[in-house]
Amino acid sequence: YADGALGSRGAALKHPYSDKHNHFGALLSSVAEFRETAARIAASPYQMNTHAIGDSANVVVLKTYDSLLADAGDRRWKVEHSQIIDQEDFKYFSKNIIPSVQPTHATSDMYWAQDRLGAEREKGAYAYKQLLDQAGIIALGTDFPVEKVSPFLTFYAAVARKDTKNYPEGGYMPEQALSREEALRGMTIWAA
Repeated sequence: YADGALGSRGAALKHPYSDKHNHFGALLSSVAEFRETAARIAASPYQMNTHAIGDSANVVVLKTYDSLLADAGDRRWKVEHSQIIDQEDFKYFSKNIIPSVQPTHATSDMYWAQDRLGAEREKGAYAYKQLLDQAGIIALGTDFPVEKVSPFLTFYAAVARKDTKNYPEGGYMPEQALSREEALRGMTIWAA
């Protein structure tokens, strides 16, 4: 775990929360401790998977992964959630640094995400199509028990970008929608 959740304002952000003055969330371990753990895993045959929601937590994870996997073969380390990414940091995702996302987070958080992040920073949040285009692969899951376990809800949120009441018309950030085939791949072979 690199950080906490956006809803509780525990996600580590580069700039203060838009709805809480001078509050940035928090990293759950120091950068040095995280790097030490990642280096230990890099020296093993295991894959690393790190929960990162805020753009500050994500850049720490991404830069650490990138530095350790630059000359590595097929390692496929994951960034779990990859929820808020600064535009300049998307470049770190690759076939070796895979975004693992939960599409229903977008449709659960869309009611208040802009309050927490502001309109400009929200553009790099829940950016599933941009993540797929950069990495060439994206893993989709449910985040059960935080969200419902239904694969139908995951698929619908990924493709329609709407909640179960068909809101909002046109979908939430529809430019970040996945195609039906991409969603199915993300839920099956890419996740595997």
